[in-house]
Amino acid sequence: MSNIRHYMVDFTMDEPLSEEFFDLVSYQRVAVNKYFQEGKMAHYALSLEKSKLWMVIAAENQIEVITIIENLPLSRFMDYEIHLLNQFDSHSNSVEPVFSLN
Repeated sequence: MSNIRHYMVDFTMDEPLSEEFFDLVSYQRVAVNKYFQEGKMAHYALSLEKSKLWMVIAAENQIEVITIIENLPLSRFMDYEIHLLNQFDSHSNSVEPVFSLN
């Protein structure tokens, strides 16, 4: 039986941001989309102005969270802190219509 928990990861980017960092942004997006599709990532928010990145990861334990983080192309340019969330509620802002096959 799976025991999935949610973890908030708070990243602080190295400054100044290098050209190599910006070259890897598109690869980061591919990795993030993969984790969203797999259900391993619930939220992702980036603020270049504040050199911050926040994400919520669904994982069984902190080791799995670290593995996900270390597989992200931009992780080597950031320090991070992992926080286990006791409660995580989310609301989709999707405006796409939902169709019933009935």
